[in-house]
Amino acid sequence: MPVRRKARSRKKRNAPRRASKQIPVKTFSDWSEPLPGELEIDFVLHCGNSASGVYVSSLVGTDVCSGWTGAVGLLARETTLVTEGLDLLCDQFPVPVIGFNADNDSTFINDALVAYCESRNLKFTRSRPYRKNDQAWIEQKNGAVIRRFVGYDRFSGEVAGKLFGQLYLGIRLYVNYFQPSFKLLEKTREGAKVKRRYSTPMTPASRLLEHELVSDEDKDALRFERSQLDPLVLLHRIRDCQSALAAITSPESAGSPGCDSLNEFLAHLPLLWKEGEARPTHRKYRVSTTERYWRTRKDPFEDVWPEILYWLSETPDATAKSLFEKLMIKYPGKFQSGQLRTLQRRVKEWRHVMARELVFACNEPEDNLVPTCR
Repeated sequence: MPVRRKARSRKKRNAPRRASKQIPVKTFSDWSEPLPGELEIDFVLHCGNSASGVYVSSLVGTDVCSGWTGAVGLLARETTLVTEGLDLLCDQFPVPVIGFNADNDSTFINDALVAYCESRNLKFTRSRPYRKNDQAWIEQKNGAVIRRFVGYDRFSGEVAGKLFGQLYLGIRLYVNYFQPSFKLLEKTREGAKVKRRYSTPMTPASRLLEHELVSDEDKDALRFERSQLDPLVLLHRIRDCQSALAAITSPESAGSPGCDSLNEFLAHLPLLWKEGEARPTHRKYRVSTTERYWRTRKDPFEDVWPEILYWLSETPDATAKSLFEKLMIKYPGKFQSGQLRTLQRRVKEWRHVMARELVFACNEPEDNLVPTCR
C-alpha cells in the first residue's frame, strides 16, 4: 500500500505533440488531378514469415500522375536511412518532386521527416489509418512491381542490400520505359453496375512526355535516356540479380546459408547447387496432398559431385559432355548415356552461380546498362 501511494503522488508529464497532428490528411478522392512529381511512398518488408529481427526493406515511390515507380533497398528502417533513400528517389525521378504522401507508419510520421520536407519545400501528407484505398496507386505497384520481381522471401545482410540496389537500377529503367499499363480515367455507377473507362496503355515515360506541365528539358532528357536503353540487356540483368537473390535467401525462408559478407557468400558457393533452380519471383503456395513433391529416383551424381567440382576448378571451361566421359571411364557401368542431360543442367547452374559475382558491385555506374554502339 505505501508503494501505491508513493506511485500515485508522482506528477504526470505532458505527452509530446504527435507529428501526425501537423501532417494534413489526403484521401483517395483528393487525387482528382494530380501533378507530375506528387509521389506516394510506402515500405515493402522482405521479412519472410517473421517480422522479428533485422531484414531488408524497400522504400518505394510512385508518381500518381504518370505511374513512374522507383525503389531503394534499405538494410534497416531508420529515419536517417529513410531521408537518404528519399534523396535518392528524388535524384532518380525524371521531373522535380513536389511532395510525398505516406501511410501512418511511425518511420514516416515523425518530426524528423516533417523537418526534412519543410527544409526542401516539399508537401507532406498522410493517408487515413487502416484505409488502403487512400494509397491505392502505391499499393498496386508494391504487388505488380516489387513483389513480382523480388518475391516474398526473407533477405538480410550487406550482400542482399547490394543486390537490391543493382536489381532496382534495372527495374526502374525497364518498367518505366518499356512496360505499358492502363490508367483509370473515370468511374460511373449505373444502379448496381460500375463502369470504368481506361486510357490507352502507355508507359510512365510516355505519359510524362505527353504531359503539358513537364518542361522541354526534362522531356529531352527522357527521350535521350530511352534511346540509349536496350530492353533485352535490362531484362537479362534483372534475371541475373533475381538468381543471385534466390541463392542468398535467408535460412528462415528457404534453407540457404545466410551471408553477412561477400566473402562468406562465395565460401558457400560449392553447396548452392543443392538448392536447385528456384525462381525468386514465384510465391510459395501450400502443396496439396494430390501433388507429388518427393524424388522418384536417387540423384546419380550425389557421390561424385565433389570430384566434378574439383575437375571444374582445374578446367573451368570444360564441357559437361567431357566431364561425363571422364566419369564413364573412371566408373565403368555406373552411369548411363541418358544421364548426360542431368549433368549438363548441374554444370550450367554451377557456372551461373559463379558468374553472379559480377553483379555484386553496388556502386556500378548505370552506363553499363546502356548497350555500346557497334
